[in-house]
Amino acid sequence: MAQTPPGPLDRLPEWYPAWARELAGLYFSGTTCLFVLHGNVHDLFRYPVEGGGYAYCNLSEFLTTQVFGNWDIVLGHDLSRGLRPQAGSDSARLSKMMQTLTARWGEPRSWPAEPDRVLTLLDNLIERSLVDSPADRKSMAVIFEYAQYLVPEGDLGSLARGHASRVVRMLRWAQNPHIKRVNMAFCLIADRLTEVSDRLVQSSHVAVIEIPLPDREERRSFCEWATRDEDVSKLTEFSLDELADLSNGLTLVNLNVLLSQAAHTERRIDGRRFRELKKGIIERECQGLVEFLEPTHRLDLVVGHSEAKKRLEEDALWISRGQLDAAPMGYLICGPVGTGKTFLAECYAGSIGIPCAVLKNFRSKYVGETEGNLQKVLSVLRWLGPVVVIIDEADAALGTRQAEGDSGTSARVFSMIARQMGDTHYRGKIIWMLLTSRPELLPIDLKRQGRAEVHIPLFYPIEEEEIRSMFEVMARKNKVALAEGAVPPVSPERRLTGADIESIVLGAKRRTRGEGRNELTSADLEFALGEFIPSSQGLQKELQEIAAVLECTQVSFLPQHWREKVAEPDGRARLQERMTAMRQILEE
Repeated sequence: MAQTPPGPLDRLPEWYPAWARELAGLYFSGTTCLFVLHGNVHDLFRYPVEGGGYAYCNLSEFLTTQVFGNWDIVLGHDLSRGLRPQAGSDSARLSKMMQTLTARWGEPRSWPAEPDRVLTLLDNLIERSLVDSPADRKSMAVIFEYAQYLVPEGDLGSLARGHASRVVRMLRWAQNPHIKRVNMAFCLIADRLTEVSDRLVQSSHVAVIEIPLPDREERRSFCEWATRDEDVSKLTEFSLDELADLSNGLTLVNLNVLLSQAAHTERRIDGRRFRELKKGIIERECQGLVEFLEPTHRLDLVVGHSEAKKRLEEDALWISRGQLDAAPMGYLICGPVGTGKTFLAECYAGSIGIPCAVLKNFRSKYVGETEGNLQKVLSVLRWLGPVVVIIDEADAALGTRQAEGDSGTSARVFSMIARQMGDTHYRGKIIWMLLTSRPELLPIDLKRQGRAEVHIPLFYPIEEEEIRSMFEVMARKNKVALAEGAVPPVSPERRLTGADIESIVLGAKRRTRGEGRNELTSADLEFALGEFIPSSQGLQKELQEIAAVLECTQVSFLPQHWREKVAEPDGRARLQERMTAMRQILEE
């Protein structure tokens, strides 16, 4: 039987990154000639050099010299520099391109800079090339950098005439069967896909390819290349393998900054400095949309909630041992205000020993920017794992499936979050912790099994011993010394929250500082207790408490008196009726 001759894909170099192979496969299939590259587009990319070894370049140069390295004409374009031929460091190739282009367009100084005129010029070149004989026809690739400024996202009514015409022109190129049959390709580069015209991105004639953050192997190769002339032990206390492991979530540009700082400042990177630098870099990459914490507390500092702590400690142990299949996708931590939801989440992250990311307000008033912000954050989180992601006030932050007069932004945000939360490839790698005092307002899609599947309710301390322990923990958390027997008896009837107790401890601390003392006595705490007036929002707190009970997914998480109420005939139904009545009263 005759052997099948190798196809174009079989001739691709083995070192090609996966995204470049995908681009080549789609191009050779003849289904598309227009590609939108997004994601990690401002990073460095490896390529081989003569004589062995490898070097790094940016994406535009990689496309010019490696993907379209044998093509006759490669043109680059952005709004600041206009149209220009690209050949990397190959001056002979550049000279040949210039001869061809000058013969057709005249001297470069006469080339238009205005984008619509540039596209018209390209249109003429494409049409002329299509009617050339195969022997005279030139292969041509055009690379549009910062494409979000050339064909931005926007409603039909808000698109300027020029923007609309650019979208139409590019769609016409993508759909032209004659262009697909010759060597012509168009690459649009944008870091945020949501900022590029949705009509272009959603077209079946356009290929959308995400360029991911570098994996461990790529980070390891780059560290070896970047330190090839240096003694690694003088730069950092880590080996190359350890650097590759610890740098997850960083780009190669970020890694280069870290290593260059160590080389030029002669300040060796230890564990603490590496974490600080990495934290700062990732927060800047996410443009302040995520705050990374390094929890210093563990679950043994949490007072009460014994069954919830037990469950979280078991999960933390399995994750720390790499048994990710037993870990839940996420948690819903609910309960009245002041019960320590955020503190519990941070202690959980501290018990596993992994970073803790607090998702900040990623919403923007500009069309498409909210989704772009979220897309950037999710991309970093996928490569940063394992990581605990805390979303406080989740009922307000995550939106719903319903449009809310914001051009569908809330619905799209909800869809992106729900899709990521339900992706089982990230089980044990991205651990979601949704915190809210109003869990009934969260869409059921986010609370189902396979997303935030473990629902843990938190309540105010009701036992005297628990209240005493809470005072001791809050003193330890705030680095306050307690005299022996300093905690006075406190009646559970006062219904103090953890936040209330912390405020009382800090009030007593201020009194001791004013008197020049460093230790809290019973008199200090009794004075602070007498001065403290708790919040009077009793009905709202009761509503939040009942909502937490109804949301609970494990009976043992509930205090005994709530277990008894739930176990009564129609107990849950009566609680539901009580909550509905309270909501009506509060809304009125």
